[in-house]
Amino acid sequence: MTTRTNAREARAASRRVAVIGAGYVGLPTAATLAHFGHRVALAEREQTRLAALRSGRMPIVESGLDELVAGGVSAGNLRFTASAVDAVAGAEFVFLCVPTPQGADGSADLSYVEAAAKEVGAHLEPGAIVVNKSTVPVGSATMVEQVIGRPDIRVVSNPEFLREGTAVVDSLNPDRLVVGADDAQAAATVGELFSSTGAPLIVTDATTSETIKYASNAFLATKLSFVNALAGLCEEVGADVRDVMLGLGYDKRIGFEFLRPGPGWGGSCLPKDTRALLHIAGEAGYDFSLLAGAIASNEQQLARVVAKVEAACGDSVDGVTVGVWGLTFKANTDDRRDSPALQIVRRLVALGAKVQAFDPTVAGSDGSDGTEGDDGPEDLRGLALRRDPYEAAAGASVVVVLTEWDEFRWLDFSRLLKVMGVPSIIDARNLLDPAAVRRMGFTYTGIGRR
Repeated sequence: MTTRTNAREARAASRRVAVIGAGYVGLPTAATLAHFGHRVALAEREQTRLAALRSGRMPIVESGLDELVAGGVSAGNLRFTASAVDAVAGAEFVFLCVPTPQGADGSADLSYVEAAAKEVGAHLEPGAIVVNKSTVPVGSATMVEQVIGRPDIRVVSNPEFLREGTAVVDSLNPDRLVVGADDAQAAATVGELFSSTGAPLIVTDATTSETIKYASNAFLATKLSFVNALAGLCEEVGADVRDVMLGLGYDKRIGFEFLRPGPGWGGSCLPKDTRALLHIAGEAGYDFSLLAGAIASNEQQLARVVAKVEAACGDSVDGVTVGVWGLTFKANTDDRRDSPALQIVRRLVALGAKVQAFDPTVAGSDGSDGTEGDDGPEDLRGLALRRDPYEAAAGASVVVVLTEWDEFRWLDFSRLLKVMGVPSIIDARNLLDPAAVRRMGFTYTGIGRR
């Protein structure tokens, strides 16, 4: 049975914790637990990432993370190691924060989780609790138990709900904590690690906990697909989606969160998790047509943005120079995994466009110039990376805003007007003020905006 308690009722003593994986989940988790006074060993086998951490540099872009990590190291509560076996020595809790990429059939690939469990299983302290923090499908806790193969080790599900860009804030002030296990006492003990947050604690079984994570992301994705589809309707009937969203958001049953139309949703979680949940439903014989529709609607949104760019260029982008602002899937992160910006860019390149792009987090934008070619990251090959937004717009027939970096609001648009070949802007994030941009002499097209 699911129970709900308030974590303010108890404050946990300092515990020994191991975190396996220093990615977008593992690093904020380790730093947060260290901040709460626990003694944390963070294992990361990728040498470049590990070296960065040991030198005080953050391998990911995340606001406030450097201060949180530095505080944990300074207090002696956080250390880094290349060995997962070394990390789990003496640990009472072991958090698995490894990737679960999407498989070819849409299911979550659990090979990294399985490998991590197999690597540390024989080295765990008697009575240790292993925590699945990675996003994993129903039944994963049982799978990890079987891989470890030790009756004295309990496995608990504790899904993360971190938003990239605000992971530190979300870690220190979570909306809720969800912990699931067949052993309710083990689940509650994991919850106590985070008692300093004062967040509501939901203790349930592992299957329900695993489902909550997928359900949360699938609901958010569905909400975004609805908003983007509604923006398309607004364009057809002549309504302004901004005011429509205001009318929706003031309804307490709906709220303002995730009511901003854009180029489509993406990132490391929503695309992977929606398809994984759809796969889970299919395996169970359930026709989850609502979720399938949300995914299909997202694909349509990507195509609609490409069509807007084509229309701005006379119905064809073949041989046309297109300036792109933003390549990450959202602002305030360097994560480009399943970025809608990159998906749109790839489609434009496939149609013959000459794309020159700028993003504040992309290597090469800090002083180098020219085409990335075949030497840089695979997802950026074929793009001409530029040092700033003006160089990305130079000679372009259209500029496309694909990531909502705040700095794009405050550019010198009179300078932009001079460097562009044609003064046309496609604002796929509704970041700019349409009236102000048009007064400066640009043709402006947003998403559902008049």
